[in-house]
Amino acid sequence: MQIPAKLYLVPTPIGNLSDITMRALEILKEVDTILAEDTRTSSKLLRHYQINSTSESFHAFNEHKKLNSLIERLRQGETMALISDAGTPAISDPGFLLVRACNEHQIPVECLPGATALIPALVNSGLPSDRFVFEGFLPPKKGRKTRLEEIKKESKTVILYESPHRLLKTLEQLGELLGNDRQASISRELTKLHEETINGSLEELLNYFRHNTLKGELVIVIAGE
Repeated sequence: MQIPAKLYLVPTPIGNLSDITMRALEILKEVDTILAEDTRTSSKLLRHYQINSTSESFHAFNEHKKLNSLIERLRQGETMALISDAGTPAISDPGFLLVRACNEHQIPVECLPGATALIPALVNSGLPSDRFVFEGFLPPKKGRKTRLEEIKKESKTVILYESPHRLLKTLEQLGELLGNDRQASISRELTKLHEETINGSLEELLNYFRHNTLKGELVIVIAGE
């Protein structure tokens, strides 16, 4: 397959390696370079599917430094695929700056459809999914209170990403602001062996996760006001 010169954003599995499209595999095998958030993590996927394209790191700590050189290489006709450690690039992962720069320089960009954690978690929750707001990760310190106050006023279903070591604190703060009886759902280890979705009030979720081991990143889905 001969692919046109452009930047491809290729979603990768969030857990189960089988959750990748045939077209994504074709693109990854054909591009000149794969830009990976962590080459050590992506190497497992690439080895599994016998993908031998050259890969190099592109992450939150080097994206500003590498941006101009990548744009120049794309302008010279190099084909690139951007992948994150899991899910769709630029969704709470690096990618936004590169896509914006490509648009500014009229370099074609194509984002393939594929895995992302927020949609399965939303559907699993049983909460209204016709209108929702995705907030990504809350700021750990500066700006956190402001974001929480915005969520308090939101009438749509709200989706958050959270790490295990901050989950209890986040649930406590949400309970204080929204009321402990606000309905919510937490999904963890999506598509993996120990996938779990727990539904209930914020108070019930807090009590559950106080007594259960937490592993992997989590998705919190909260009913609107």
